[in-house]
Amino acid sequence: MTTPLVELYVRAGCHLCDDFLLGLALDHPDTYQRLQTRDVDGDAELAARYGLRVPVLAVDGRVACEGRYDRDEVTAALRL
Repeated sequence: MTTPLVELYVRAGCHLCDDFLLGLALDHPDTYQRLQTRDVDGDAELAARYGLRVPVLAVDGRVACEGRYDRDEVTAALRL
């Protein structure tokens, strides 16, 4: 089984993004260590795709959840 690519699309100064990162770090430290964060404001395509929807968690390129951190939703997404 391969390790899934886990990305979190964020925006600087976003308190929901900060909360999501903290929840992920506490509940899933191994995933947090390999997490790739993407600043949507640094890329026009990402800004157009995600806009104000951040934070958005993607697992292997599929949106798994967005908005507020939800432990159960994130745990289920990481089991895929």
